[in-house]
Amino acid sequence: MKNYESKQELIDSISRSFNKYLLEFSDISEDEKNKKVIAVDKTPSQNISYQLGWVSLLLEWEKDEKEGQQVITPKKGFKWNNLGVLYQEFYQTYDQYSLDEKKELLSKKVSEVIDWVQSLAEDELFLPNQRKWATTPAKWPVYKWIHINTVAPFTNFRTQIRKWKRLK
Repeated sequence: MKNYESKQELIDSISRSFNKYLLEFSDISEDEKNKKVIAVDKTPSQNISYQLGWVSLLLEWEKDEKEGQQVITPKKGFKWNNLGVLYQEFYQTYDQYSLDEKKELLSKKVSEVIDWVQSLAEDELFLPNQRKWATTPAKWPVYKWIHINTVAPFTNFRTQIRKWKRLK
Protein backbone atom coordinates (compact mmCIF):
# COMPACT_ATOMS: atom_id res chain seq x y z
CA MET A 1 0.00 0.00 0.00
CA LYS A 2 1.28 3.42 -0.88
CA ASN A 3 2.55 5.72 1.83
CA TYR A 4 1.77 9.37 1.20
CA GLU A 5 3.99 12.27 2.16
CA SER A 6 1.20 14.85 2.32
CA LYS A 7 -2.52 15.26 2.12
CA GLN A 8 -2.11 16.92 -1.28
CA GLU A 9 -0.34 13.83 -2.58
CA LEU A 10 -3.30 11.70 -1.40
CA ILE A 11 -5.79 14.09 -3.01
CA ASP A 12 -3.85 14.05 -6.28
CA SER A 13 -3.72 10.26 -6.21
CA ILE A 14 -7.48 9.99 -5.59
CA SER A 15 -8.22 12.43 -8.42
CA ARG A 16 -5.83 10.83 -10.88
CA SER A 17 -6.97 7.24 -10.26
CA PHE A 18 -10.65 8.24 -10.25
CA ASN A 19 -10.43 10.18 -13.51
CA LYS A 20 -8.72 7.26 -15.23
CA TYR A 21 -11.30 4.86 -13.81
CA LEU A 22 -14.25 7.00 -14.88
CA LEU A 23 -12.87 7.42 -18.41
CA GLU A 24 -13.14 3.67 -18.91
CA PHE A 25 -16.93 3.97 -18.83
CA SER A 26 -17.16 6.57 -21.60
CA ASP A 27 -17.54 4.00 -24.38
CA ILE A 28 -19.80 1.53 -22.56
CA SER A 29 -23.40 1.79 -23.68
CA GLU A 30 -26.39 1.58 -21.42
CA ASP A 31 -27.42 -1.58 -23.29
CA GLU A 32 -24.12 -3.26 -22.36
CA LYS A 33 -23.75 -2.16 -18.73
CA ASN A 34 -25.19 -5.42 -17.33
CA LYS A 35 -23.45 -7.76 -19.76
CA LYS A 36 -21.57 -10.55 -18.02
CA VAL A 37 -18.24 -11.69 -19.39
CA ILE A 38 -16.44 -14.86 -18.41
CA ALA A 39 -13.19 -14.11 -16.56
CA VAL A 40 -14.48 -10.78 -15.20
CA ASP A 41 -16.41 -11.06 -11.97
CA LYS A 42 -18.43 -7.83 -12.25
CA THR A 43 -20.44 -6.20 -14.99
CA PRO A 44 -19.67 -2.52 -15.58
CA SER A 45 -22.84 -1.64 -13.66
CA GLN A 46 -21.81 -3.81 -10.71
CA ASN A 47 -18.28 -2.44 -10.85
CA ILE A 48 -19.36 1.17 -10.44
CA SER A 49 -22.05 0.21 -7.89
CA TYR A 50 -19.33 -1.47 -5.83
CA GLN A 51 -17.31 1.76 -5.89
CA LEU A 52 -20.35 3.82 -4.97
CA GLY A 53 -21.06 1.51 -2.06
CA TRP A 54 -17.60 1.65 -0.52
CA VAL A 55 -17.05 5.37 -1.01
CA SER A 56 -20.48 6.03 0.50
CA LEU A 57 -19.70 3.81 3.50
CA LEU A 58 -16.39 5.59 4.07
CA LEU A 59 -18.17 8.96 4.16
CA GLU A 60 -20.96 7.52 6.32
CA TRP A 61 -18.47 6.21 8.91
CA GLU A 62 -16.96 9.67 9.25
CA LYS A 63 -20.33 11.44 9.37
CA ASP A 64 -21.72 9.07 11.99
CA GLU A 65 -18.67 9.37 14.23
CA LYS A 66 -18.74 13.18 13.98
CA GLU A 67 -22.41 13.02 15.05
CA GLY A 68 -21.48 10.90 18.07
CA GLN A 69 -23.10 7.74 16.76
CA GLN A 70 -21.59 4.31 17.18
CA VAL A 71 -20.06 3.27 13.89
CA ILE A 72 -20.34 -0.38 12.93
CA THR A 73 -18.00 -1.43 10.17
CA PRO A 74 -18.37 -2.44 7.49
CA LYS A 75 -22.09 -1.74 7.98
CA LYS A 76 -24.76 -2.65 10.50
CA GLY A 77 -25.94 -6.17 9.78
CA PHE A 78 -22.84 -7.11 7.76
CA LYS A 79 -19.61 -8.82 8.77
CA TRP A 80 -16.12 -8.41 7.34
CA ASN A 81 -15.95 -12.15 6.68
CA ASN A 82 -19.09 -12.14 4.48
CA LEU A 83 -18.74 -9.12 2.20
CA GLY A 84 -20.42 -10.79 -0.77
CA VAL A 85 -23.80 -10.09 0.81
CA LEU A 86 -22.83 -6.42 1.22
CA TYR A 87 -21.79 -6.24 -2.44
CA GLN A 88 -25.20 -7.58 -3.44
CA GLU A 89 -26.76 -4.75 -1.45
CA PHE A 90 -24.57 -2.24 -3.32
CA TYR A 91 -25.72 -3.69 -6.65
CA GLN A 92 -29.39 -3.54 -5.63
CA THR A 93 -29.13 -0.05 -4.18
CA TYR A 94 -27.72 1.43 -7.38
CA ASP A 95 -29.42 -0.85 -9.92
CA GLN A 96 -32.12 1.74 -10.61
CA TYR A 97 -29.60 4.24 -11.99
CA SER A 98 -28.24 4.52 -15.51
CA LEU A 99 -24.51 4.30 -16.04
CA ASP A 100 -24.33 8.07 -16.55
CA GLU A 101 -26.25 8.66 -13.32
CA LYS A 102 -23.91 6.32 -11.46
CA LYS A 103 -20.89 8.15 -12.86
CA GLU A 104 -22.39 11.45 -11.66
CA LEU A 105 -23.20 10.03 -8.21
CA LEU A 106 -19.70 8.63 -7.85
CA SER A 107 -18.15 11.92 -9.00
CA LYS A 108 -20.07 13.73 -6.26
CA LYS A 109 -19.02 11.20 -3.63
CA VAL A 110 -15.37 11.40 -4.66
CA SER A 111 -15.56 15.21 -4.46
CA GLU A 112 -16.92 14.81 -0.92
CA VAL A 113 -13.97 12.55 -0.04
CA ILE A 114 -11.52 15.09 -1.43
CA ASP A 115 -13.20 17.91 0.51
CA TRP A 116 -13.08 15.78 3.65
CA VAL A 117 -9.37 14.98 3.17
CA GLN A 118 -8.70 18.68 2.60
CA SER A 119 -10.45 19.51 5.88
CA LEU A 120 -8.39 17.09 7.96
CA ALA A 121 -5.29 18.07 9.86
CA GLU A 122 -2.15 16.14 8.90
CA ASP A 123 -2.20 14.32 12.26
CA GLU A 124 -5.82 13.25 11.79
CA LEU A 125 -4.95 11.83 8.41
CA PHE A 126 -1.57 10.22 9.04
CA LEU A 127 -1.45 9.16 12.70
CA PRO A 128 -3.18 5.99 13.91
CA ASN A 129 -6.15 5.96 16.31
CA GLN A 130 -7.64 9.24 15.10
CA ARG A 131 -11.11 7.75 14.51
CA LYS A 132 -12.95 5.02 16.38
CA TRP A 133 -14.12 3.54 13.07
CA ALA A 134 -10.51 3.39 11.81
CA THR A 135 -9.24 1.38 14.75
CA THR A 136 -7.94 -2.01 13.71
CA PRO A 137 -5.38 -4.42 15.16
CA ALA A 138 -3.05 -3.08 12.47
CA LYS A 139 -3.60 0.48 13.79
CA TRP A 140 -4.23 1.96 10.36
CA PRO A 141 -4.32 5.74 10.06
CA VAL A 142 -7.31 7.27 8.27
CA TYR A 143 -5.39 7.82 5.02
CA LYS A 144 -5.00 4.04 4.57
CA TRP A 145 -8.75 3.56 4.88
CA ILE A 146 -9.26 6.30 2.31
CA HIS A 147 -6.68 4.74 0.00
CA ILE A 148 -8.18 1.24 0.11
CA ASN A 149 -11.66 2.62 -0.58
CA THR A 150 -10.68 5.01 -3.39
CA VAL A 151 -7.27 4.84 -5.06
CA ALA A 152 -6.72 1.08 -4.80
CA PRO A 153 -10.10 -0.03 -6.17
CA PHE A 154 -10.20 2.70 -8.83
CA THR A 155 -6.85 1.42 -10.05
CA ASN A 156 -7.61 -2.30 -9.76
CA PHE A 157 -11.15 -2.12 -11.09
CA ARG A 158 -10.04 0.01 -14.01
CA THR A 159 -8.10 -3.02 -15.24
CA GLN A 160 -11.20 -5.17 -14.79
CA ILE A 161 -13.24 -2.78 -16.94
CA ARG A 162 -10.52 -2.79 -19.58
CA LYS A 163 -10.52 -6.59 -19.56
CA TRP A 164 -14.33 -6.61 -19.79
CA LYS A 165 -14.16 -4.34 -22.85
CA ARG A 166 -11.57 -6.57 -24.54
CA LEU A 167 -13.59 -9.75 -23.94
CA LYS A 168 -17.10 -8.54 -24.63
